[in-house]
Amino acid sequence: MTVRRGDRASVPIREHMAIDVSPGPIRPIAQISAYFPHPGLEGVLTTQDRMRGEGTTVPPGTGEGESTEGYDSDENTTLGTLEFDILYDPESCTLDCTILRAKGLKPMDFNGLADPYVKLHLLPGACKANKLKTRTQHNTLNPVWNEALIYNGITAEDMARKTLRITVCDEDKLTHNEFIGETRVPLRRLRPGQKRHFNLCLERQQPLEPPAGWALEERGRILLALTYISERHGLLVSILRCAHLAAMDVCGYSDPYVKTYLKPDEEKKSKHKTTVKKKTLNPEYNEDFFYEIEQSDLGHKSLEITVWDYDIGKSNDFIGGVTLGLGASGECRQHWLSCLQTSDCRLEHWHTLTNELPESSTFGP
Repeated sequence: MTVRRGDRASVPIREHMAIDVSPGPIRPIAQISAYFPHPGLEGVLTTQDRMRGEGTTVPPGTGEGESTEGYDSDENTTLGTLEFDILYDPESCTLDCTILRAKGLKPMDFNGLADPYVKLHLLPGACKANKLKTRTQHNTLNPVWNEALIYNGITAEDMARKTLRITVCDEDKLTHNEFIGETRVPLRRLRPGQKRHFNLCLERQQPLEPPAGWALEERGRILLALTYISERHGLLVSILRCAHLAAMDVCGYSDPYVKTYLKPDEEKKSKHKTTVKKKTLNPEYNEDFFYEIEQSDLGHKSLEITVWDYDIGKSNDFIGGVTLGLGASGECRQHWLSCLQTSDCRLEHWHTLTNELPESSTFGP
């Protein structure tokens, strides 16, 4: 085609109708002439280029100048599938989630690939204390993990009311990590002791439901054992271990120790403290404390358990606490009631630590 000087070159309709078919929203290619070169069209500007040169704003809908930041997917874009197994063991109170593989993930990087990893949260009450995470698989849309992530201290009450949120993200070292997709599994759908296999399509990010009223933040779990020894006329409190504690130090760990307090106690002689475990969020103690008291009097008492982070040169940080007694609710009340009704029997139970600071600990550890 011959173009005379001063004349405007006509551009074939196929050049205007060409589109980018890469994954994501359908958008016109910015400078299509680079893909369909025509002799004699050198120096011819597109409509958008001319508008920019004149200082005019590009109208919406052109696909240019539109920010894709925060964009997850549309109805025509697949996010991929995730394959995993879940097993709940009621005897050990563990929830085992084995992340197997993902297929056909949405490309997130400029090279058309992604650096995916998987993270788990328990809802409601999602926080850093109950987050578990896999390794990152680099430059792939079909990652294979075969990695087991285990929650300790999951009780029957947790299985009835909690949901496991499984999220696939793309790791970016220079910027923030990006969301790819998620899926959620209500734990009440699982049968204790039976492994269940899942192969689910990832979905767009769902907003977290705000807790009703003022909700307590979960700070981890603690395993306690109560034994009323009739021969010694006293209560034996065993601090066994903690799991998934909140990190209080900048290194991502804590230096936790546990305090027990049988109240009311006018003489303040019932306070006991475990040893400090350094740089861990899953400490094991196996320490016993004995309270000389008649079993009938336990009905008027409550056992206060608090976990603290030890700091040198400044006040210790409160991690979480729980109170057992007839004035408590749920499993905390049931555990204490079982101790009142049973002698010479070791009663172990996991309890959830919350950020509620007991009144007796308001003035420090």
